[in-house]
Amino acid sequence: MSRVCQITGRRTRVGNSIARRGLAKPKGGIGLKTTGVTRRKFKANIQRKRIWVPEVKRFVRVRLSTKALKAITVKGPYRVLVDAGLIKPLRAKKK
Repeated sequence: MSRVCQITGRRTRVGNSIARRGLAKPKGGIGLKTTGVTRRKFKANIQRKRIWVPEVKRFVRVRLSTKALKAITVKGPYRVLVDAGLIKPLRAKKK
């Protein structure tokens, strides 16, 4: 199972780790010199959560990032999960 948030789509990204040596010019040195560049991964902070949705009266299991978890606490679980397409919206009641 991949490390992807079901709500925001955050996933593992790649970048570089740059190794430098020397003293910076403002501190009296001759400047920093790059001595190596190594590929690295920036992993998303993915959590498995079981969220209670009161509108549909059931729990929903999701894999989400901590940013998505914050969005759920601010906007509410029903709105966020419907926008992400993880649950179907409720039909309006007929009068």
